Amino acid sequence: MATLFDLSTYISQLERLVNVDCGSHTPAGISKIADIVTPMFEQIGFTVIRHQLDPNAGPCLEITNKPDATEYDVMLSGHMDTVFPEGTVAKRPMSFDNEKIYGPGATDMKSGILSAWYALQGLTLDELDRFAVVIALNCDEEIGSIYSRQWLETLARKSRQVLVCEAARPSGNLIRSRKGNAKYEIEFHGVASHAGLALAEGVSAIYELSHWSLAIKDMVNLETGTTMNVGIIEGGMAVNVVPDYAKATVDLRFWDTEEAEAIDAKLQQMAKNPFESGASVVVNRVTFKPSMQPSADTEALITMVSEEADKLALTYGWEDAGGGSDGNFTTAVGTPTLDGFGPMGAGFHSDKEYLLIDSIEPRIQLLTNVLRRLIV
Repeated sequence: MATLFDLSTYISQLERLVNVDCGSHTPAGISKIADIVTPMFEQIGFTVIRHQLDPNAGPCLEITNKPDATEYDVMLSGHMDTVFPEGTVAKRPMSFDNEKIYGPGATDMKSGILSAWYALQGLTLDELDRFAVVIALNCDEEIGSIYSRQWLETLARKSRQVLVCEAARPSGNLIRSRKGNAKYEIEFHGVASHAGLALAEGVSAIYELSHWSLAIKDMVNLETGTTMNVGIIEGGMAVNVVPDYAKATVDLRFWDTEEAEAIDAKLQQMAKNPFESGASVVVNRVTFKPSMQPSADTEALITMVSEEADKLALTYGWEDAGGGSDGNFTTAVGTPTLDGFGPMGAGFHSDKEYLLIDSIEPRIQLLTNVLRRLIV
């Protein structure tokens, strides 16, 4: 089944995937990506199941060489969505030079989808016959996998290990662990009044928010890696009105999931005792990803992957990343998980996003060799 790698063909395939607006909130675009990917995997003998997990979301793809399997030797994880709004592709479609490929989602992570497709073709038909693999491509990773988390966790529980095809770092590093994260939307309610005639009758929601902002700053623990950021604040309608509503959106990052849960409990308790008399507060944890921490089985997997990387004379290391991925969820259900099996790149979530061309084929070869080692 092995196929020769041709860079011009790869670039054409990647261009088809990148030049589609497929942000998490653009289900029609994600559906187009699924329409492109589905026949690619079917043509190499895989079965593709399309899941519509929510009417507001794009489809998810469950791809396998063993549709009747109840367990898998490995799960490959990836996502079809990006962070970018509609119209982005028209402004900056995919482009490339001698060193890099640029474009929305080129690295994060259309190239990772192609890595999985090419790597599986590096296995012989006999090897695939002795090997059960499932590829999970979801539609909502960039918004916390709010629709697909349960589906991903179910597949991970059926799998002996998970390899996430997000990008490797420009240094060549793969990912052994990731911080957990949570997003909070905190709403503050007060009492509106005229700022000149009846100031004392009002209760300022913005003052309450201000107290919370400083209290949240004090919860940061750089020694343990727990960080919080009040990233967005809203409130007020006019300069001469005591504001009766305000809202803060807060980002939480952590290594210690128990510490994160303790912070959540503290926020909920604070909401019961507002700083400003007459104010009320509602704390809503919108998304939550537990941290991705390596187990003993994960360490054994790291050793094996390192052996294969050494055989290819790759430049690499193992990195503890501050950002999350779906690997956080697969790790949390107890399945050994490693990340960064796509090509090398950076500039995620920005107009500076790029993919290093020279890393494409070597990283596909690494993934193929690792898959071969996992055949029982």
